[in-house]
Amino acid sequence: MIKISRRRNRMYKEIAKKIRQYSTIVIFRHNRPDMDALGSQWGLKHLIEQNYKDKKVYVVGDMNQFTFLGTMNEVSDEIIQKSLAIILDVAVTSLISDSRYTLAKERIIIDHHQNQCDVKDASVYVDVFASATCEMITQFAIENHLKLTPESATALYSGIVTDSGRFLYSLRPTLFQVSATLIQAGANALWVYKKLYEETLEEKKMRAYFISKITINEAGVAYLMNDESVFELFPVDVSTISRGMVSCMANTKGVDIWANFTYDKMTNQVLGEFRSKEIEIVDIAKKYGGGGHALACGATLANFDVAKQVIEDFSNLLKGKK
Repeated sequence: MIKISRRRNRMYKEIAKKIRQYSTIVIFRHNRPDMDALGSQWGLKHLIEQNYKDKKVYVVGDMNQFTFLGTMNEVSDEIIQKSLAIILDVAVTSLISDSRYTLAKERIIIDHHQNQCDVKDASVYVDVFASATCEMITQFAIENHLKLTPESATALYSGIVTDSGRFLYSLRPTLFQVSATLIQAGANALWVYKKLYEETLEEKKMRAYFISKITINEAGVAYLMNDESVFELFPVDVSTISRGMVSCMANTKGVDIWANFTYDKMTNQVLGEFRSKEIEIVDIAKKYGGGGHALACGATLANFDVAKQVIEDFSNLLKGKK
């Protein structure tokens, strides 16, 4: 039996009440989606469709290499105008993929990040203790006695696996209980792991290239600086390098904080992905207009000079802890 607080129970009951009030629901999430954004989006879509047969549910947003759960819907403004907009895994307007959430009759935000919400006229449901938005959606299903099918369970499990770092970042009993519920409902864990972590030989060679480029400073900060020339070597999308290669520096002896800085030619900015073993770094991400989790966060920076300032801040943080 998974027990949650009265506040969370009330929160999930309120979300269910709003869903019952609308015949059309459009689910949004942040841009450059990770698996928690996509998993919660698809998981909630399947949940609603499978438990409320009279609802029409759409998912919208940009796409990247994580297409194995499905592709986004083409949705007209007219459909959104009569819908309930549910915004997942983000509470900051500048990060929401597809700004048409503003057209909806009503907006709900379900998120687990530490960022301050700036979405106007929205009902906001945030649980910063949840390891993933997918964990929150699973709790929502459990508290409202909704049927979890293999389809919805697999989508939700994918987000929990990735945002928890394959259960390295969180050892809360509740997270394992929620995950067990998804496995019991038919989540195909082996399929998820294969889709997420199986690599081609060329992908392994690409990872080896970035490993060879890692710099580690005296403070114990590891970092990569990826200018636009890397895309001549590897014709992939920016997310594959920015978010995909940050893990190259994980579990390195003597490295307490690591960061990946990648030039994005679409915006002429630098994407920063930040990670830490134990020391909270999210306040530094917020300093530069970003945010996220205590140990895993990021920010979009004006240029590589600002990236050097971020590295200096991380170095000073570590020096102050030693």
